Amino acid sequence: MGAVPNPKRAQELCGDLAGLAEALAQFAQREFPQAEPAQPRVAVLVPCFNEEAAVATVIADFRAILPSAEIFVYDNNSSDRTVAVARDAGAQVRSERRQGKGHVVRRMFADIDADIYVLVDGDATYDAASAPRMIEMLLSDHLDMVVGFRVDQAEAAYRPGHRTGNRMLTGFLSSVFGQAFKDTLSGYRVFSRRFVKSFPVLSDGFEIETELSVHALELALPVAEIETPYYARPEGSFSKLNTWRDGFRILGTILKLYRSEKPLRFFTAIGFFLTLVSIGLAIPVIVTYLEEGIVPRLPTAVLSMGLMIFAAMSVSSGLVLDTVTRGRREIKLLAYLAQVPINNN
Repeated sequence: MGAVPNPKRAQELCGDLAGLAEALAQFAQREFPQAEPAQPRVAVLVPCFNEEAAVATVIADFRAILPSAEIFVYDNNSSDRTVAVARDAGAQVRSERRQGKGHVVRRMFADIDADIYVLVDGDATYDAASAPRMIEMLLSDHLDMVVGFRVDQAEAAYRPGHRTGNRMLTGFLSSVFGQAFKDTLSGYRVFSRRFVKSFPVLSDGFEIETELSVHALELALPVAEIETPYYARPEGSFSKLNTWRDGFRILGTILKLYRSEKPLRFFTAIGFFLTLVSIGLAIPVIVTYLEEGIVPRLPTAVLSMGLMIFAAMSVSSGLVLDTVTRGRREIKLLAYLAQVPINNN
């Protein structure tokens, strides 16, 4: 006959196994602790040109709001004490010798390695307290760029010429590339690493903001806008913007980008215009020939024919360049997809 199981012994054995399992779990937790999820690395990028009066305030404000962020100030040939003031305030100070904000942004994007980039001007007009909200939106909505939509808090914050120019340029950009932004020229933006490391900076000056917006629209990247207070410059700080000069430069940048990104539309419009002029010149010549059987204005006829040939060449160029642009866009998108997205789970 088989042995009769001892219920008491079985209960003791189960208790011993449970205790052993608990001891092993405690040992594993003590010897092999699970690492905390890594927090995204944040870099605050501050391009500066003669911002002695304001840069210390910018650094202090962002240091208080984003204590774990690294703050980089890039000086662009300042003639005042911007470098010394920024260094004394605790920022990492570097320099870019080629004059222009576009050159500075190109250098910053190439040099700095982070997961999240906060780009802000060094004039103390932007609200540092809005940065956490912008970063949270970037992470929670899985975006690549969040633009700070400026809401002026003082009459002196926004000069009338700048306000009008910004609206005109924003409207033109929206009509050409699609509605996505209300403040195209805002200098307060938060980017993902994917965006920064795949963005080919081509602009030299203040038109860099337009190029950033067009790049996002062309690749249909996930972007958003958030309202942020916009303040007047502190006493002793002066704007480097020239309403007309920089406005025309930005408009020229939009036209160049339209030509390079929408070549079929651009060159078809030119071809259509040349066709209308050619037809307008040809009609009197044709009417005279039908009535009298002669062509008394031969130079006009030659000019009309030449314009029509140029119109056909313009449309043909647009077709060829459209194919080239599509290939360039695919390369840009592949460069973007090659970057690892932020893991904020």
